Amino acid sequence: MSNIEPVRIVQLPDGTYTYADHLPAIQAPATAVPQVVHQHIHQAPPDRTVQRIALGSGIGAGTVAAGVYFGPLLVGALTTIAANLALLAFLAAVLVWGVVSVVKSIGGTDGKAAAKTLAKARKRRR
Repeated sequence: MSNIEPVRIVQLPDGTYTYADHLPAIQAPATAVPQVVHQHIHQAPPDRTVQRIALGSGIGAGTVAAGVYFGPLLVGALTTIAANLALLAFLAAVLVWGVVSVVKSIGGTDGKAAAKTLAKARKRRR
């Protein structure tokens, strides 16, 4: 534990205090060879707006961690529920179409008359 150095805090020209470990590094002299920055951009970085707002408002890091963990989990659960409901709606539409088709074909004149009556009633409601 003796090799841990204390955190350095510096005062900026505007009077505010900040930690010295994240200040910009001192640039090399102009005579040095310019540094080539090679970046691999695979995807957009995650949006950290909520985390920054949460940490800025003083709620703890545990709350932010819970939001980071449960946020995507909630989106996944809601997506699964929506997909299941869409599948059930499609299945219900196919079953209703099948029943109507069977009633029309097997019912003979009574089935066709019932289908016409339903079609007329549906048109009147519009």
